[in-house]
Amino acid sequence: MAHYVIKKWIEPYVLLETLKSHYEMKELIFDGFSKKTLKNNFIAELQKGYAFGLYMKNVNKFYIFKNGEDLNIEALFNFSSEDYLMDESYENALNLVDMGKAEASVIMF
Repeated sequence: MAHYVIKKWIEPYVLLETLKSHYEMKELIFDGFSKKTLKNNFIAELQKGYAFGLYMKNVNKFYIFKNGEDLNIEALFNFSSEDYLMDESYENALNLVDMGKAEASVIMF
């Protein structure tokens, strides 16, 4: 499954509130010491299915969303195909956010 890498700037609050209005949300808050462990928990939870994850630039949280309709980021956020890219590697999708080359990544299995 490919993961969305959002390149277009979007207000983090708008991104979160829009998703929260369509899906149940759970957040995993991390710091420098717990990031690796929580990232592993985040990925393991998503690999179970029926959920997708969100990771945003400059926010020390992983978000898990479930129990909603299928995600269509073009329709939900009025994005065009130039506003995001698809990446087969969840590691790369997360790293692009950490490197500041993407605003957020949506991880889907």
